[in-house]
Amino acid sequence: MPQTTDQLANDTPSATPSEAELETWAALPRDEQVRRYQKLFAQPDCNNFTTDTPDDILAAARQRVAQRRHG
Repeated sequence: MPQTTDQLANDTPSATPSEAELETWAALPRDEQVRRYQKLFAQPDCNNFTTDTPDDILAAARQRVAQRRHG
């Protein structure tokens, strides 16, 4: 199991994980999963509030993707 833990050492939980990431995450002990979530949510930007709607956020993400595709 140490290899699995090392494999995700720098990864944070993903909203859209691959099948391999799901398998690796599932192989982690529960306390390691909890520790990683706690580390993620302890970041300062996790406590920022926004007036953006979900549609605003989606539109901004789509715009960033379009910009990357077009250089």
